[in-house]
Amino acid sequence: MPMATFGILLLVASIVAVISRRLRLPYSVALVAAGIALAFLPVKIELQLTPALIFNVLLPPLIFEAAVQIPWAQFRRDLPVTLLLAILGVAISATIVALGVHALLGWAWIGAILFGILIGATDPVAVIAAFKELKVEPRLALLVEAESLLNDGTAAVGFSIALAVAGGAMLGPVAIAGMAGWTICGGLVIGAAVAAAMLLLAGRTDDHLVEITLTVIIAYGSFLIAEATHASGILAALAAGLVVGNRQKDNAVSRAPMLAFWEYAAFLANSIVFILIGLEVSQRAPAMFGAAAWVVIALVMVGRAVAVYALCLPFRQSRLAVQMRHQHVLVWGGLRGALALALALSLPVELEGRDTVIVAGFAVVAFSVFAQGLTMPALVRRLGLIRKEAE
Repeated sequence: MPMATFGILLLVASIVAVISRRLRLPYSVALVAAGIALAFLPVKIELQLTPALIFNVLLPPLIFEAAVQIPWAQFRRDLPVTLLLAILGVAISATIVALGVHALLGWAWIGAILFGILIGATDPVAVIAAFKELKVEPRLALLVEAESLLNDGTAAVGFSIALAVAGGAMLGPVAIAGMAGWTICGGLVIGAAVAAAMLLLAGRTDDHLVEITLTVIIAYGSFLIAEATHASGILAALAAGLVVGNRQKDNAVSRAPMLAFWEYAAFLANSIVFILIGLEVSQRAPAMFGAAAWVVIALVMVGRAVAVYALCLPFRQSRLAVQMRHQHVLVWGGLRGALALALALSLPVELEGRDTVIVAGFAVVAFSVFAQGLTMPALVRRLGLIRKEAE
């Protein structure tokens, strides 16, 4: 990335952060708006939103930072709920979207299936940022973030399998199960192993700068090693973050400096992602606001609603019951973001309907950021989900 471009992005991100805080606007929404505005200014941004940039540079710190803040005890307690939403929920949503775009818009089956899977990955960045400011109930914040991290992995795994089949690979049920098993288990094992190895080194020093450097190696190393071995980099970074964040040994990573660093790293990554999304949206705007785009958006919302409400039913009489108010937020807070766009942009150029899938992906992301992101604080307040001590 040219230094001039990086400097411009940093300046824009800083100005937007100040303005959005004063106006009480969601930061991500303001960043996308800033990206759209930049497209109309005589400022050359020599950086494009590519799968390589998202996967190799921006996604590892976003996933690691989110995971490192999640308490293991709470994560484990709600794991049955979040796993069901992340696995079966993505499958239900993907099926509804794929059937809908094929039947209503005439998309080819392969494009419809791939789009259904990739759009199932939710991005809680905008919602979580609002949650931190509003101080919502802790369990709700955990459900939203944990489910999103897990369904990112599910969507990525399903997408890679579907793409392999689309490319002509002859995969039977056993081969698909083996591929999925390695992608998931391999990613989790690699992430935990890399984190454990680096924490052994971190435990031998009291220099917090060295310790933080080792966490950078953990975040990027786990992600890239997993991807290089065809395992899930997302799940690797998730596992690594959970291990680092829940390390209890006294001489392990100094928690306060480490969290401050990763909060800043996530701020940078989010800023770049949303500004570049705004730039891309401005270029694709003419094709994003047709009737077909609204059909796709409606199908995505219906798929998300069916998945959340149906899959929370089995827990209604248990200690894991999810309040109806929380379910409403899970539905409306299921924003789409960087991962969905990265998967869409990574589609092979020869795929039938590739451009249509990409445009539809940007339309859904734009709706997520502006319609859902802007209204989420009002919804949370209306449902009375702010902690009493924060009022």
